[in-house]
Amino acid sequence: MVDPLSEVIALLRPEAVFTKGISGSGRWGVRYSDFGHPSFCVVVEGSCRFAVDGQPPLALEAGDFVLLPTTPGFTISGFDPVTPNLIDAKRAAASASSDVHHGNDDEPPSVRLLGGYFIFQGEDSGLLVSMLPKQVHVRGIERLSTLVKLLTDESAGRQPGRDLVLSRLVEILLVESLRLTQAPDAPAGLLRGLGDERLAEAIRQMHANPARGWTMAQLAKEAGLSRSAFFDRFTRNVGIPPMEYLLAWRMALAKDLLRRKEIDIAEVAERVGYGSASTFSTAFARHVGQPPGRFARNLEPYAIPAGR
Repeated sequence: MVDPLSEVIALLRPEAVFTKGISGSGRWGVRYSDFGHPSFCVVVEGSCRFAVDGQPPLALEAGDFVLLPTTPGFTISGFDPVTPNLIDAKRAAASASSDVHHGNDDEPPSVRLLGGYFIFQGEDSGLLVSMLPKQVHVRGIERLSTLVKLLTDESAGRQPGRDLVLSRLVEILLVESLRLTQAPDAPAGLLRGLGDERLAEAIRQMHANPARGWTMAQLAKEAGLSRSAFFDRFTRNVGIPPMEYLLAWRMALAKDLLRRKEIDIAEVAERVGYGSASTFSTAFARHVGQPPGRFARNLEPYAIPAGR
């Protein structure tokens, strides 16, 4: 069975960049500016307060895992009131090379965390990330802690195959954490859509057969709903109308195929549901802002990992 979430993660092409240990003791607090890239942390021991802009604050405890697909500004601190120290997240990410401690050096840490960030290399990362939750908080899942530990160990070493192992670990980490929030009460986006049994079937069919000339009526039939009920339910849960989602997915696939430079534009057009290269080129230029030929010429092909 086609797994839309795994396909989205694969097109995002995450690349592990940095991991480090973070600890705090005494009265402490730090506020990080907006970062933009995905980040994560797992609480190894102790507890702390974690507040992301626009989200309810969390009291994190040992075993908790947090994923921020776009990492807006956030504050992390102990539980005592304190004015947090301001930190430029991008500068800290670029310069930090070792573990960091906040607060009183003379007191034992009240919390220890492993944190890190990575970069999405996919051309459509902005669109695809917009369909993910702003914040993922998972409690007590040992598998996630194990994955973060493996990611940290691999990132610190220089073993052969390191880059491939890191990319695979990050992909697994993303899928594991995101599928745990795949529920009807999730924020509007792909995960909420996949948490709706009827919508999930329509989404799976779009991913399994992007070349099919789908109509609203056909997709509604896959979901077992009337056209109007399907349109309203899809738009409310996924955040965009069904045909807009289908177009976005087709264009994401087209960009991926063009980047690989293995087939010509006519075959790309056929694979993503267009009857001719000219029709596809018009739609692609309208969506992307440039014709597919120029898009392909301006990009370097990327290496395709084994098994992809």
